[in-house]
Amino acid sequence: MPTLLALDTATEACSVALLHDGQVTSHYEVIPRLHAKRLLPMVQALLSEAGVTTAALDGIAFGRGPGAFTGVRIAVGVVQGLAFALERPVLPISNLAALAQRAWRERGAEQVAAAIDARMDEVYWGCFVRDGDEMRLHGTEAVLPPEYAALPPDVAGDWFGAGTGWGYAERIPVAVRGTDASLLPHALDILELGRHAWARGEAVPADEAQPIYLRDNVATPKRAV
Repeated sequence: MPTLLALDTATEACSVALLHDGQVTSHYEVIPRLHAKRLLPMVQALLSEAGVTTAALDGIAFGRGPGAFTGVRIAVGVVQGLAFALERPVLPISNLAALAQRAWRERGAEQVAAAIDARMDEVYWGCFVRDGDEMRLHGTEAVLPPEYAALPPDVAGDWFGAGTGWGYAERIPVAVRGTDASLLPHALDILELGRHAWARGEAVPADEAQPIYLRDNVATPKRAV
């Protein structure tokens, strides 16, 4: 089993997680605007507690966005620095997927409409369905006004709404069995998704540790599919 480090700073939460010898440990804090100061000390503390050096890492998973511009850049910068220095590959993981994974881990939700507040009166939106012990994207991720959000038309059953984007719940025209607008991505879930990606051979070189903002690629709002 690989030794993997995971980290995330894409939202108000700052978190790190480690898989080593089959054991998982993590640190998680909600510390808006303090990510740059706290991330590396959190990584160092986590490795120290596990008795693991950075040289023992096989790969590094990280939240590649969507999320706060500055937060995503912090994660990418730290990951690239570590990965280049160690000559290790990286595993970019969607923050919407991590949010859906957390909703399944904590709430048992098998179909999750993940939404992160994108500011500018928009949300980052993605719909995820459980496949084994992994939440997989169904359709595409998008940034759009809450009124444009939609569930996949070909998936029946109950959906759960997770993430800060559900602060706009009264404007999202989607029927869900419950919501949690306080839920934030967690490195534990980035680690789990990264473990699956590693097993599929999806690790990439450090220079491919790039942020995904979605807004860069969207000229006009479009309906999610």
